[in-house]
Amino acid sequence: MKEILTQSVFFGIAISLLCYECGMWVKKRTNLAIANPLLIAVLLIVAFLLLFDIDYEVYENGAKYISFFLTPATVSLAVPLYRKLSLLRRYPKAILGGIGAGVLTAMVSIFMMSIVFGLSHEQYVTLLPKSITTAIGMGISDKMGGIVTITVVAISITGIMGNIIAEALCRIFKIEEPVSRGLAIGTGSHAMGTAKAMEMGEIEGAMSSLSIVVAGIMTVVSVSVFANFI
Repeated sequence: MKEILTQSVFFGIAISLLCYECGMWVKKRTNLAIANPLLIAVLLIVAFLLLFDIDYEVYENGAKYISFFLTPATVSLAVPLYRKLSLLRRYPKAILGGIGAGVLTAMVSIFMMSIVFGLSHEQYVTLLPKSITTAIGMGISDKMGGIVTITVVAISITGIMGNIIAEALCRIFKIEEPVSRGLAIGTGSHAMGTAKAMEMGEIEGAMSSLSIVVAGIMTVVSVSVFANFI
């Protein structure tokens, strides 16, 4: 049975979609923030591979085709942004300043933690693009000599955590302005955070979508500078 499953090119895709659907079911049943469908899917996939002693390379052989949809999925986030384009025209300095502050914070925090934990240059540049969408982060990590696989993991963890705690943090720090909420979530936790922002409101979703694009561009420029620090 194991051999039949692993020999199919659709194995990785099928198990990924099945586990994600399980995550969606748990989310709908519990309605808990921590019941993030992607997090549940990752845990189920890891458990499945360990239980049946299946190599990751076998799973990746089919699952890699899912990544082809990353770029068009990211581009599609421009739709809610277009609907709220008037907000960008009304507050351009505040919006760009907020996103810039978020990107700078991400760069500085990774730099400081790399110093504290004594990370090598390779490890350092691997983590620098952690707060941007996978489609952009993978390219940056590869170009800078990082470990792309770990970059994807760091980006995923950042996005999942943002999706889980974003709404709670907004309540704790009393961030009530929809534009501010959207910018903070999108800049800090890219597309996965944007999914939560869209649940919070149309304006939050639009601003978070904008943050993904602008933060990605700013990060490309920032990484080229910060990569020389270690």
